[in-house]
Amino acid sequence: MVDPMTTASPPRRQTPQGQTPRRRTKPLDVVLALVVGAAVIAAIFFLDPLIVGGVLLVTAGLFVFRRAFFNWTTMLFVLTAVVLLVPIRRYALPISVGFALEPYRVLIAGLLVALAIAVFRRGTSSLKPIVWGWPIAIFLWTMFASLMINAVTITEAGLINAGFANIFQLAFLLSVIILTRQMLSTEQVTMILLNVIVFAGAFVGFFAFVERLTRRNVFLMLHEFLPLTILRDDAESLRAGGGRAYASSQHPIALAVLFCMIIPLAIYLMKYSPWPRFAFTRKLVYTAALGAMMVGMLSAVSRTGVVTLGVMFLFVLVFRPKLAGLLTVIGLPILVVVGLVLPQLFETMVLSLFDVQGVIASQLTSPGMAGQGRLADLPDAFREFGENPLGGTGLGSRIVVGDERNAQILDNQWLGTLLETGVLGIIGLGALFVWPVFVMMRFALRSSAPESRRFLAFAIATSTVGYTTSMFFYDAFAFMQTLLLLAILYAVAAWAMTEGRETWETRADAVARGAADRVPA
Repeated sequence: MVDPMTTASPPRRQTPQGQTPRRRTKPLDVVLALVVGAAVIAAIFFLDPLIVGGVLLVTAGLFVFRRAFFNWTTMLFVLTAVVLLVPIRRYALPISVGFALEPYRVLIAGLLVALAIAVFRRGTSSLKPIVWGWPIAIFLWTMFASLMINAVTITEAGLINAGFANIFQLAFLLSVIILTRQMLSTEQVTMILLNVIVFAGAFVGFFAFVERLTRRNVFLMLHEFLPLTILRDDAESLRAGGGRAYASSQHPIALAVLFCMIIPLAIYLMKYSPWPRFAFTRKLVYTAALGAMMVGMLSAVSRTGVVTLGVMFLFVLVFRPKLAGLLTVIGLPILVVVGLVLPQLFETMVLSLFDVQGVIASQLTSPGMAGQGRLADLPDAFREFGENPLGGTGLGSRIVVGDERNAQILDNQWLGTLLETGVLGIIGLGALFVWPVFVMMRFALRSSAPESRRFLAFAIATSTVGYTTSMFFYDAFAFMQTLLLLAILYAVAAWAMTEGRETWETRADAVARGAADRVPA
């Protein structure tokens, strides 16, 4: 009988004594050699050799360390860092292809291709549940329905391509939910991700304050040591006796909203982060991070941030009154200190909100002009809505900048969506931004999951409430950083609600059966 172990692999080819066996050339080696050769030739004849040399150096490093770099966990943190630290619509890769290759676009597109290949090889059963499939689908379908209802009118106006481009852009941004959920593998990775978000927020907040003092934005200096081309750096806004901070965001309002969305995560980590180990040190560290973000919000000089924080606090007060009381005890002394140290900023951002008549008057200014107040927008907006209530004027039909401008800047995403997509669009917004809050709160209040998971869902629900509120005060979809951060948080919430679900449900059933057995007949 032949031993199966000896036939499991073919016998090795014998080589003559004293000769080294010849190494077969792999197809990949040939391809790499051809690509490098083509790049060198292109650099000599067509491109800047210095830039191409840097790209080749980076490529060589990535190839050497490909096992450590090209994995889902590393890419998760790279994606988060790019979203939070690289200003959108300010930088592009130095490669001319007819349009700007912004870092976040290139990275998301590459990850989508990698995910498609992984699904093709392993099957759809390898995909982790994202929870938000139906809200995303309803939102995109309502946008598409609005476009189809107005297809003739938009086509005649030459705006049909803009409508489809808007749908593609929104789907592309929301794909980050799916990507991030697939890259969240363990609880340790998730906790590290939350810490990266919080400390990146503190980093941005500190340098936003530096920008307020020095009028220099360090996030617009990335092209000095990274292979990036700067697209524009002319943004400037003045208020409260100085320049408003932009930091890594597209606008001061978006920067303030970014901090509002991160703050609940810092409060969550105060209690549940595995690091620092001692509770007092942990609270001290995350309080410092909160302080940096609050200073950054002040530097943005945005009343939208204050209003958003106020609504988030009321949300916490309703569902977690003890936590709201603790936050009040901590927050009041901080407000007093800020009011004494930075009185002009405090008066502009906080005290001015108590002058109700003044706030209303400021929002009624310049009617009929490009910079008219938000309340001044309403009469004409509702009159326009009455003409096309179901599907609006069509997604992409409102152009607010450029030579082809045909509408006012509303600074209100809800109102802008209402005019463009009608009631259908509002249904889509509700499905994507309101319904998830109910889902997360139901999980936080009724689930048998561990307390840390339920508190995490509550924290993300609070961030979602903040983002949804802020949409009344700026064109949220035009400022992608906050939408991308919300997509990442939705993926974390999906992880919290699904990962290990069978374990805690089984444990809860066992506890329930044990309690029933102890009840006397």
